[in-house]
Amino acid sequence: MNARTAHITRETRETRIEVKINLDGTGACNLDTGVPFLEHMLEQVARHGIVDIEISAKGDLHIDDHHTVEDIGITLGQAVTKALGDKQGISRYGHAYVPLDEALSRVVIDFSGRPLLISNVDYPDRMIGTFSVALVHEFFQGFCNHALATVHMDGLRGNNSHHIVETLFKAFGRAFRVAVAHDSRATGVPSTKGML
Repeated sequence: MNARTAHITRETRETRIEVKINLDGTGACNLDTGVPFLEHMLEQVARHGIVDIEISAKGDLHIDDHHTVEDIGITLGQAVTKALGDKQGISRYGHAYVPLDEALSRVVIDFSGRPLLISNVDYPDRMIGTFSVALVHEFFQGFCNHALATVHMDGLRGNNSHHIVETLFKAFGRAFRVAVAHDSRATGVPSTKGML
């Protein structure tokens, strides 16, 4: 099996993002983004997705976190696309339910080649510390657009915004882990079209 790794650097006038990923890693995570809450969430993805993630980001945080968070999602999506290659032998689909105290979320992923994010989540609070919960959608929208994935996210219940967001990222990690896993019985690309 070829190494499923990627190293992507994306630079704009607003941000410079560098992402390294190993889909067959151990859950190691090394983050330097300037956005502590996002780092806490990305640690959940690495740990529960059993994927190694290294991200360095320099952005216009003096304005706000928006460009940095969105561009990290974009660059992570690009890295995943590169690491997946032709997608031969992957499971393709993954789903997970994750609770955290009163919160429960469901995430379903399809590495279909068709980018789409459906997010049905209500947050009681607009902010978690200095982090705007609106940026959760921006992060995952950027990821879906560049990982060429369909992702459905549902916040099924919860009254603590931190808990709700954390269940989304943990469920995303678990669903991601299943979707990118090799299926020992599969041959070729998991599609009747012969490509994804």
